[in-house]
Amino acid sequence: MGTTDPTREICGGPDTMDDARPIHRVYVDGFWMDATEVTNEEFARFVAATGYVTYAERKPRAEDYPGVPAEKLMAGSVVFTPPDAPVPLTNALVWWSYVPGADWRHPEGPASSLTGREKHPVVHVAYEDAEAYAKWTGKRLPTEAEWEFAARGGRTGERYTWGNELQPGGRWMANIWEGAFPHQNTGADGFTRTAPVGHYDPNPYGLSDMAGNVWEWCSDWYRPDAYEVDMKAADDGVVRNPQGPSRETSFDPQEPGQLKRVQRGGSFLCTDQYCTRYMLGSRGKGAADTGSNHLGFRCVADVPRR
Repeated sequence: MGTTDPTREICGGPDTMDDARPIHRVYVDGFWMDATEVTNEEFARFVAATGYVTYAERKPRAEDYPGVPAEKLMAGSVVFTPPDAPVPLTNALVWWSYVPGADWRHPEGPASSLTGREKHPVVHVAYEDAEAYAKWTGKRLPTEAEWEFAARGGRTGERYTWGNELQPGGRWMANIWEGAFPHQNTGADGFTRTAPVGHYDPNPYGLSDMAGNVWEWCSDWYRPDAYEVDMKAADDGVVRNPQGPSRETSFDPQEPGQLKRVQRGGSFLCTDQYCTRYMLGSRGKGAADTGSNHLGFRCVADVPRR
């Protein structure tokens, strides 16, 4: 589990991915995993059956945002908004905007819809939204270790879910960013936003989109040294069924006051110019109360014990 520093590799990107080390051995019990990310039509059935209202559809509470004028407290979510020209890649706020009215039904804002995107992954889901859906289906969200085990498809040590070449035979194998980030996406892989689930070849375990398309929530709380902590607690050098740090010990040094959960797999916005976290073993993170138009999830189910 984990990855080496990719910065010296072809297409490795500028990120050293220090939080994905040390590489270590992990054992996980058997489990079932959804073959694809949860789709808009699947999430719609859940909402129709339960009346569930997602986090992005709820008006923010004034007590959670002290000092913010009441007229600014509008339901919405974060949407990727490409600039018109090249910009420095040091400030992600340049290409992210909070859009009132953006939610799972309106991925880019009130004027957008799900028409033609029924089989695309649902987005703008906060962690609690994904957890609520999983519970409704009788499933749960995967641990980070389960997610990586499944993504590897038995290919221990390889760079991508499909092997070691980004484009074997010149073919794009996942929905990621092609072109100059963040202002020009050529869509060479066929898409400039989300793709229908299962469009690309599955990995050897039959799982699709374990790289790119949308980030996926995992159940672990995030901390950058989680692997080191796990290894210190392992008796025989093998970490068994890790669950991640506790809520109380979770932290992100980049945003110390923001509790975050692990996200995996990268998205259609990942590129070797900025973020190559579609690579196997790499990690992502996000505030548990936040969604965006490149974040979704899939579920797992435990194998019944005999």
